[in-house]
Amino acid sequence: MSLISTLQTELDQMAAAGTLKRELLMKSPQGAVVDVEGFGDVIMLTSNNYLGLADHPAIVEASEKGERDYGYGLASVRFICGTQTIHRKLEERIARFFGTEDTILYGSCWNANEGLFQTIAQEQDAIISDELNHASIIDGVRLAKAKKERYKNRDMADLRRALEATRDSRNKVIVTDGVFSMEGSLAPLPEIVDLAAEYEAFLVVDDSHATGVLGNTGRGTGEELGVFDKIDAHTSTLGKALGGSHGGFTTGPKTLIDYLRQRSRPYLFSNTLPPAVVMGSIAAFDLLENDPSFLTRLRENTTYFRQQLTAKGVNVREGIHPIVPIIIGDTAKAIAISAELLTRGVYVSGFGFPVVPQGAARLRCQISAAHTRDHLDRAIDAIVEVGRKFEVVG
Repeated sequence: MSLISTLQTELDQMAAAGTLKRELLMKSPQGAVVDVEGFGDVIMLTSNNYLGLADHPAIVEASEKGERDYGYGLASVRFICGTQTIHRKLEERIARFFGTEDTILYGSCWNANEGLFQTIAQEQDAIISDELNHASIIDGVRLAKAKKERYKNRDMADLRRALEATRDSRNKVIVTDGVFSMEGSLAPLPEIVDLAAEYEAFLVVDDSHATGVLGNTGRGTGEELGVFDKIDAHTSTLGKALGGSHGGFTTGPKTLIDYLRQRSRPYLFSNTLPPAVVMGSIAAFDLLENDPSFLTRLRENTTYFRQQLTAKGVNVREGIHPIVPIIIGDTAKAIAISAELLTRGVYVSGFGFPVVPQGAARLRCQISAAHTRDHLDRAIDAIVEVGRKFEVVG
């Protein structure tokens, strides 16, 4: 029992420091307003539901039809007996959306990243990764046998240094988040594209927080920055803007996708996506491509929220993304502010070390197309009031 005693001691230390994470129970679908047990209806300001599609009737109906027509699950992995016609339809749909040759589906983008780098990069190769990349990229890269180099966040001089250090590698893979999830900042993709071409490196962008969010048509960070067609491969998720369920994918050259189908362990040894998720995801792409108002509302809401908070003296990290970090500093204070806001009808999460650097704790607000101006105004007023109470707003 010594292990359990050790773990309990650490949990007690987290509780004493005010950093213990607690899960809240929601009694309603995900949306702009949710019913949280013990708090009632609160404004949801901490979800990846960027387009507000998580409870959209068209997606719910498509998911229900998926179960009726194709069953609850496949009880198998893809290459044995777990591939239905709808799985290929979704893969082809994603490839068409990204303008790539093919796509491979995974249970999550975590699985996509976990299954990509260890599969394609061997001892003779090198992987160069931004230091603030998502944990799934970090873990995925660790599994690879290739040489590994990290470069400072969005620092192109340091990326060049890393590329020089791996110049003699057989193949070089650069990987970056399109949007860094704790910052809301965009990777400098035009510069990265140029360096990848100069050093003949294969460029992978994880666009989980940008697919359906950035660019004129929601095609992500590359579209937003004008280099969409120069990215070699994307990993992304179906679990954020595109309905908010689960599932992820890698999309890129057909040879890459064919190889992943043969060798990628999370693909080979995990059950395939259930039909309800597949059909719901297809419906999400339909909505995104056919109705530009989702993106328009998201951009308008994001701009309004950022401008209003800044005008009221709130320390908001600059950017254009609907991830809006409010810098608090102290981890315990960020968590306490989050708890106080919940009592005032606003659900927003506080993050601190080790998720973000020491002294850079924050509230991470996330805007949705489903928010009304009234939702945003009420949230802004509550953030300002509580921020003044805790002496982080002037």
